[in-house]
Amino acid sequence: MSEKVIADFVARFTLDSFDSPEPVKGRIVLSRRRLVLATGDAKSQVALSDIFDVNVGYVPGDLESFFQDTVTIAHRTEGESRVAVIEAGSEEVSRFKTVLFKATLNGTRTHIKHPARVGGRVTDASFRRAKLAIEPGTVKFAAEEPLTVELANVTYFRKESRDGGPVIVLRHAEEGQPVTSEFALESERKLNLLGRYLRLEYSELAEKVEELTISEEEMEALVAVYSGARTGDLAGTLGLDSSRVTMLLNDLREKGLVDEGEKGLSLTAQGRLLVSDRIESVNT
Repeated sequence: MSEKVIADFVARFTLDSFDSPEPVKGRIVLSRRRLVLATGDAKSQVALSDIFDVNVGYVPGDLESFFQDTVTIAHRTEGESRVAVIEAGSEEVSRFKTVLFKATLNGTRTHIKHPARVGGRVTDASFRRAKLAIEPGTVKFAAEEPLTVELANVTYFRKESRDGGPVIVLRHAEEGQPVTSEFALESERKLNLLGRYLRLEYSELAEKVEELTISEEEMEALVAVYSGARTGDLAGTLGLDSSRVTMLLNDLREKGLVDEGEKGLSLTAQGRLLVSDRIESVNT
């Protein structure tokens, strides 16, 4: 394979084109054009243009007993729908999933309407051309007026039909208020892949947040940080003494909800998701 390799590791996998449904150990090689699964005895190639779905954790019923942490890749080859299931450690699965989505989606020609709505108000925005780029937890659209959507700020998304074809409708918080954007991709296959990426990334964030127990006082502190309050401002903003604010921030750091870097106090992705949910409930 002459093209540049972007992932290369050893894992267990099974593929419809192999004789046995039981997983085998072999080499997984990914380029920007194809996925190769090879053992000492056999090799199979999947063109990225044939992939129509990627899932994490799901395994077809007849293979469920064989696998644990998995990436399941559905593809259409020679007119037939087939499935490849790859198993590796949870961190390796997460990295491979991201690289695979980037390889299949980055650079895709896109049309975006932003903002299609601000709160409940429909705007006069029209669709404009852009190029798609994804990163863990982020979707970016390179255009004359670029747009970056942090998935932690997303409160709603789904696929809908329009006169020009299907679109993804996505509602997210922007500068403290809910806005709605619409995205149309060059093919419905890629639109479905983007929808899957959004669901997987959002679900992963949401699961982490659901495991947390947050007091009302902690939530008020998160909202204040989201609104731009600095460490020295929080005591006055929250009406608390400085020692209580220090304890609150320590607890929020331990829960992975705030971080203090070179630019000062900020929310993590999980912290932004919690605040986005609060903003959405207040504005509904």
